[in-house]
Amino acid sequence: MIQAKQDLLAALGTVLQGLSQEAIDAGTIAAAPPAAFESPKQAAHGDFACTAAMQLSKALKKNPRELAQTLIAQLQTQPAFERWVDALEIAGPGFINVRLKPAAKQAVIGEVLTAATAFGDQPARETSALVEFVSANPTGPLHVGHARQAALGDSLCQLFATQGWKVRREFYYNDAGVQIGTLAHSTQLRIKGFKPGDPIWPTEADNPESKKFYNGDYIQDIADAFMRKETVKADDREFTASGDPDDLDSIRQFAVAFLRHEQDLDLQAFGLRFDNYFLESSLYSGGQVEDAVSRMVANGKTYEEGGALWLRSTEYGDDKDRVMRKSDGTYTYFVPDVAYHVNKFKRGFSKCINIQGTDHHGTIARVRGGLQATGVGIPQGFPDYVLHKMVTVMKGGEEVKISKRAGSYVTLRDLIDWTSRDAVRFFLISRKADTEFIFDVDLALKANDENPVFYVQYAHARICSVLRKGVERGHDEASLAQADLSLLTAPTESALMLKLADYPRMLTSAAQDLAPHDVAFYLRDLAGAYHSYYGAERVLGDDPALTRARLTLLAATRQVLRNALAVLGVQAPDVMERDNQEQQ
Repeated sequence: MIQAKQDLLAALGTVLQGLSQEAIDAGTIAAAPPAAFESPKQAAHGDFACTAAMQLSKALKKNPRELAQTLIAQLQTQPAFERWVDALEIAGPGFINVRLKPAAKQAVIGEVLTAATAFGDQPARETSALVEFVSANPTGPLHVGHARQAALGDSLCQLFATQGWKVRREFYYNDAGVQIGTLAHSTQLRIKGFKPGDPIWPTEADNPESKKFYNGDYIQDIADAFMRKETVKADDREFTASGDPDDLDSIRQFAVAFLRHEQDLDLQAFGLRFDNYFLESSLYSGGQVEDAVSRMVANGKTYEEGGALWLRSTEYGDDKDRVMRKSDGTYTYFVPDVAYHVNKFKRGFSKCINIQGTDHHGTIARVRGGLQATGVGIPQGFPDYVLHKMVTVMKGGEEVKISKRAGSYVTLRDLIDWTSRDAVRFFLISRKADTEFIFDVDLALKANDENPVFYVQYAHARICSVLRKGVERGHDEASLAQADLSLLTAPTESALMLKLADYPRMLTSAAQDLAPHDVAFYLRDLAGAYHSYYGAERVLGDDPALTRARLTLLAATRQVLRNALAVLGVQAPDVMERDNQEQQ
């Protein structure tokens, strides 16, 4: 069906160009409407819908239904429409509903099984994409917000890979800020035998600049390891503790290395590995921050006032100018971000995506403005942002706010320990990033259709079970290759084949829109189409030829389920159990 759709779109484009040429020549329209099909809201309306007649009617000064009739007459002369289309019908104000021949729908089965894991993938291209996500400060375990970023970021990277892009995952962390000093002092107090609640322990009121000290039990773990003079190793560093309670620099370096190691364990539990770790401190030590500031000053995009250096960010759409360098000589936090993105651009990444919480919304205009102010040739709108809202965790009908390990929040590993990696990945990608999400631990543990990840995985497992029974009846892979697919004419079979054929388009659209949740939506729809089919038709029946054809359709469905689950980093199990499991 993929080839059929491509042929039909090409033919539609040719006809639309011919119909539009007079209006184009007259300057009424700039170009012909794009050749495109929509999916009708109701299956009874056909397999595809075309709205071109309504789009062209005003420019051509014709009634849209009359224009639709003209369009149909010309389309019916096209070889592709003769080959693949059963009927063309006018509906409503000028919709053209397209009904495909059964062979067009059935063709998708062979296309899926031939391409296998590559079904839906586009050819390799030169686009290089850098996706920066998680980017947690090395001051504590990864929390549920980082978990949502991990799910979003990894799925986006997988999506881009299906489109032929060269993709790199990058983790940026702030190892040069006030919070690192707070971490060191918190650890030092634990080393010296103090704990949160003691009179000596700082609170937010005592220390508003760095907010309250870190109170989680993990700080005591760091202190104990430091006194044992342990060596800790993370993906990007290794450090041995001095064991001296007064050696604050050693405490600082050891604490950062210890927590980087802990974050590595969090990421491993999630099944995620980064290609590069980028240190904020390197932007200072390498002179990149000063270089970016100097460029902005030289380009006349800054001014001094009140002892501070300001960026004329209102020139770039910001609501007010922003301080770059405070009167004490330190830079505000968006300045190293500008230097960091200059670095990304110079590394050759034409597409950069940052995944951050919605609390970073205010930084977008100033970072983009700062990049334009440097004058290094960065295009407007660089980088792209995906902003996500918070995650609320519910367990036993109550909101969970506290983790003993972290002290004040639920961690990524808490979620995985309570449920599973698959549940965490699927749940956190199952809603648009800019919507708040409730992670229901109890729901994630259910082995029934209420649980969306179980619903999808069980579709795959159920297919595997049926295919194993098919082999027992002599319908092995070689047998399925000889299946007569023309026997697949039931309405539920047609719906399932159309859903399989929509997979490549969905991937391309999701990648363009930075919308990995579309994959989760598609999986639920595909699983639903399969479950409906399974309930309506008997797969392992008395007719060997029909059984073989239906098993081949199931094999193709299993492949697409696997492919889509892989985009989300979720397993496709061959065996699962559920209550009241049906057998066929």
